[in-house]
Amino acid sequence: MSVLVKVDRFLRATGMAPTRFGVLTLNDPALVRDLRRGRLPRPDTVARIDQFIAEHR
Repeated sequence: MSVLVKVDRFLRATGMAPTRFGVLTLNDPALVRDLRRGRLPRPDTVARIDQFIAEHR
């Protein structure tokens, strides 16, 4: 499953705003927008996103 699919599912499940997710995860309010536009995150970025999602379910 792609990181974008994981993020979108998390956002739907929690009702969290995409900009808030980006700020809390990587201090990057444009994270989700950039992912939706094709940004390919580095492996360490994916790991931080996965960790945040796991801790906030």
